[in-house]
Amino acid sequence: MSSNDIVVVGSCMIDFVSYAPRLPKSGETIHGKEFATNFGGKGANQCVAAAKLGGDVALVARVGDDIWGPKYIDNLNKLGVNTDYVRITEGVSIGVAQITVSDLGENQIIIVAGANHCLTAADVELAQDIITKAAVLVLQLETSQDVAIRAIQLCRGISILNGAPALTDFNPQLLKLPTIFCVNETEASVFTGGLPVNNICEAQNAASALIEKGCNSVIITLGSRGAIYVDNKEKFHVCSPTVKSVDTTGAGDAFIGALAFLLATETNISMRRAVEKACLAASDSVTRPGTQISFPGPSILQ
Repeated sequence: MSSNDIVVVGSCMIDFVSYAPRLPKSGETIHGKEFATNFGGKGANQCVAAAKLGGDVALVARVGDDIWGPKYIDNLNKLGVNTDYVRITEGVSIGVAQITVSDLGENQIIIVAGANHCLTAADVELAQDIITKAAVLVLQLETSQDVAIRAIQLCRGISILNGAPALTDFNPQLLKLPTIFCVNETEASVFTGGLPVNNICEAQNAASALIEKGCNSVIITLGSRGAIYVDNKEKFHVCSPTVKSVDTTGAGDAFIGALAFLLATETNISMRRAVEKACLAASDSVTRPGTQISFPGPSILQ
């Protein structure tokens, strides 16, 4: 089995996206303007983001045996992703995400995990060969904690855990094992036990609190305000370029996919430069609707 520079262990979802003038209030029905069906899921999104930049990427995941499972694998193959460890699960539907996007680019998302719940540590063990050889391993929490922990234990390179969706009850190893723990403002607040993360200063405080909890390094993405990075040696804030936002869905995945690509392919790149370029890729993605279809190609990093 050939090795891949980047291995992503995580989720596949079908996104059912409704575009509306604004997000509905609780109990409210409003008219939408457009509907789209896209390939999504944090794991596959991050995988595709790295692949579209030119990364040599493999995905470890589960899809359902409904009409969407084979279509999803075919889409990944067309994008050059190694799908040897993407398994069709009998009797289970693929994971789905119901997404509403406003004219301001804001979104609300509900996910139903489906086949993603069936991804286990045993699946990770089957992919041990490519995981141990990978320069960068990427994980999220749309699949179980046990899956993420076992994969990081097998990793010999850089591991990036995207703590999304956030968990209030979690194994402390999720913080201590990965090389980089990456979350957005809301997720950072949850993992710190409720610290406010409303500005750059508060984000830096939350990142420092996560370091105290055992993280090796922390990135908190701040949307249009960029991202902050903290480890035991350095702390910095990187700004994002100003763009007209059309759809913010998947921007965090574009960031992580780009970060994984840069760390895997540019061995001498500084963390500051990697975070700057990842912010550039994420900002570019929000200028187009959709998730995977919005992710940029390699020219964005040149």
